[in-house]
Amino acid sequence: MASSPPSPIEVYDQIHQFEPLLPRSRLDELSFATRSVVEKGHRLQGAASESAREQLRQVVRSMNSYDSNRIEGQSTHPMNIDRAMKRDFSDKPDVAKLQRLAVAHIEAEQELEQQLPDQPDQAAALRSDWLLKSHASLYGRLSEEDRRAGDGHVVQPGVLRTEDVRVGRHQPPAWRSVPAFLARMDEVYARPWGFDPMLYVVASEHHRAVWTHPFRDGNGRASRLQMHCALWPLTAGLWSVNRGLARQRDRYYELLSNADMARHGDLDGRGNLSERMLWEWCRFFIQLCEDQVSFMTKMLDLGELKERIKGMVLYRGASAQYADYREEAVLPLHHVLAAGPVTRGEFVQMTGLADRTGRKVLAQLLKDGLLVSDGPKGRVGIGFPLDALHLLLPNLYPEAATSPLD
Repeated sequence: MASSPPSPIEVYDQIHQFEPLLPRSRLDELSFATRSVVEKGHRLQGAASESAREQLRQVVRSMNSYDSNRIEGQSTHPMNIDRAMKRDFSDKPDVAKLQRLAVAHIEAEQELEQQLPDQPDQAAALRSDWLLKSHASLYGRLSEEDRRAGDGHVVQPGVLRTEDVRVGRHQPPAWRSVPAFLARMDEVYARPWGFDPMLYVVASEHHRAVWTHPFRDGNGRASRLQMHCALWPLTAGLWSVNRGLARQRDRYYELLSNADMARHGDLDGRGNLSERMLWEWCRFFIQLCEDQVSFMTKMLDLGELKERIKGMVLYRGASAQYADYREEAVLPLHHVLAAGPVTRGEFVQMTGLADRTGRKVLAQLLKDGLLVSDGPKGRVGIGFPLDALHLLLPNLYPEAATSPLD
């Protein structure tokens, strides 16, 4: 979010001014609420086949990009994102710029995922250097012109700000003190936590990161990339916090702003900032995670997915555009979703159709992206093309089913 120079108000330059960094009371309520998310998140990581989960991760990365930029008021249509991933950019400069930003977000997210430790470890992703790495990974992919903000300044990838700023009503710390604030965050957050405190720690770190506002611009995007990585042991990239935040954008901003408030008397903790408001933000965040993991659990229920596949095949088969869709494709499609890729011959054989007819069905499904393969003769696995998401995973990414206006 763009910033402007501050007017003369209170200066934050001492680390005690953003204490407490974690809520200290009613932690049992937050931990209890977290356990349901952890249970569902771990169960979800065994849903469907690994190849199907990897295809879904690609959808979630695109959705994360769309939603994180949407939160900032700078999103482009999912179909434009899909085209940009194939290096098909609009001839409209404003649209093309948003496409490049979306692609940069997707590529940065994937790069950061690959740098996570092999063993689940929140400590790495919760360090301030990971926040700087997130900012650099995103903005380092953009040209100088694409990094130019509305006020004319150029965002420098991974570089702490060198001036004082004001963000709405919030006065972030003086720029010279930002390293000290980040160091204090590392002392508190960057250690192994286990699963019970996981979500309220990530939520608290996210708030204090955007409160500190370490960069001239791009703080929200970088912090959400960091949050994505910190939650990876729980999400495995299969469900998205950004999806929930974008759908409750006003509430998200409201609760972040509330957690900026000064302490409300002796019953509101012992720090400079409100512990009660930090707790409320953490509770909202945990509930949002519960909503998102529950939604994706329902989407990946294999029994329901089989019915959706059948509905899609029958619906499309009634159209001349999809003349080669046959109901006999439902079983093999469900099989590759649940069990993983098969040879092309095996797929045709599972349809029970004559070889020529079965291969026409196979070719149509490959053309439409419902089957994917790593080569012209390679094994085939399930795909989740944008134009079929509303049928296979309804309401996951509903914007993808609309026509782009830009």
